[in-house]
Amino acid sequence: MTDALLTWVHDLMASPWVLVALFTLAAVDGFFPVVPGESVVITAGVFAATGQPDLPWVIAAAALGAFAGDHVSYLLGHTAGPRLRSRARPGSRRAALDRADRLLARRGGVLLVTARYVPGLRTAVTLTAGAVGWPLRRFTPFAALAAATWAGWSAGIGYVGGLAFERDPLRGLLLGLGLALGLAALGELVRFLLHLRRPRDDEPTDPARVPVPAG
Repeated sequence: MTDALLTWVHDLMASPWVLVALFTLAAVDGFFPVVPGESVVITAGVFAATGQPDLPWVIAAAALGAFAGDHVSYLLGHTAGPRLRSRARPGSRRAALDRADRLLARRGGVLLVTARYVPGLRTAVTLTAGAVGWPLRRFTPFAALAAATWAGWSAGIGYVGGLAFERDPLRGLLLGLGLALGLAALGELVRFLLHLRRPRDDEPTDPARVPVPAG
C-alpha cells in the first residue's frame, strides 16, 4: 500500500502538469489561505531531490503563482477599500485602517516580505495594502521579492529533506509535510498573538481620551 502510494505520488510529480498545479495552488493560496500552498511546494521539493520534478522549475512555478495570487489579493483589497473607509465609523476600525496606512508607508516592503512566510497573515497584509491604497508601483517589486524568496525557501526545505532521506522517500515526504504543518502552526500562533495585541472596541485608541481616576 505504501509503495503503491509513493509510486503514484512519484508519477504525479514526474508529470509536467505538476508545475501547473504548483502555480495554481500557490496563486489561490495568496488570496484564499485555506489552500495548502507550502505543503505542496515542500512536497515537490522532496521529490525534486530524486530528479523529478526539476527544482528550478518548482521554484519558478511556485514563485509565479505566489506573485499572481498576491496581486489578486491586492486587487480585492483595492476594490473593497473605498467601501470599507466609507463604512468605518470613527473609533477602533477607522483607527486600525489609519494605523495600517502609516505602517505600510513606513515599512511596507519589509512587512510584505516577512508576512509572506506566515500563512493567513500574508493575505491580510496584501488585502490591507490594496484597501489603504498603497501604490502598486511599490507593491509589485516587494511582492516579487517575497514570492521568489518564499518559493525558494519552501522548495529548498523539501529538497534538503529529500536528500537527507534519499533512500527512504516516505520519511523525506513525512519530514517535508511535518515542516509544513509546523510552519502553519507557527503562523497561527503569530496571528493569535497579534490578535491579543489589538485594542478592543471598548478601549480608547487616543491616550488623551483615557479617563484619569480622581484623587
